[in-house]
Amino acid sequence: MDENGAVSARVVLLAGPSGAGKSHLAEVVGLPVVRLDDFYRDGDDEAMPRSSLGIVDWDDPGSWDAARAVEALERLCTTGAADMPIYDIAVDATVGHRVVSTDGRPLVIAEGIFADQIAGELRSRGLLAAAICVRHHRLVTFIRRFQRDLREHRKPPFTLLRRGLRLLQDDPRVVRRCIDAGCEPLPPKAARRRIADLLATAQNA
Repeated sequence: MDENGAVSARVVLLAGPSGAGKSHLAEVVGLPVVRLDDFYRDGDDEAMPRSSLGIVDWDDPGSWDAARAVEALERLCTTGAADMPIYDIAVDATVGHRVVSTDGRPLVIAEGIFADQIAGELRSRGLLAAAICVRHHRLVTFIRRFQRDLREHRKPPFTLLRRGLRLLQDDPRVVRRCIDAGCEPLPPKAARRRIADLLATAQNA
């Protein structure tokens, strides 16, 4: 919080289906990044939802701790730094922590498949700069998601393929959920331009 007690940075949320390009976009815009997927609950939590595949259902909002994510973002935006968890989906657990700093920037990026779930709360706390739903054609998203999950050895290939086919059918519902939460649907290039415009406005304020 600055000397006048005001929020010193605000959040640009990047929501949208898994594999739509949120993480890559977050990496290239040059702003501090919070990986919201790191706020998953540990797999041994009895409340964790399970999919029909018998594994943790990472695509169910119940697998994710929205309240903890909001509190961490509020600390980051008001103090300039906050401790963030590091989650490993391959082992369904938090495996470490890292400090994220605003570095004096007026905006931070928070990206993840459940980013839309906290748009309203961030808005009510005066922390939201914008909420964007990053979207591609769902076949492109399917291919990118499957390649990423294989590369990162998230689960056995057959499990990943079955999950990917289910998410392929579910992508339109996820996009609609994000839009209903107030997210602006944009392809990655347009989303990058939108963030650049937001940054320019914030820096000139």
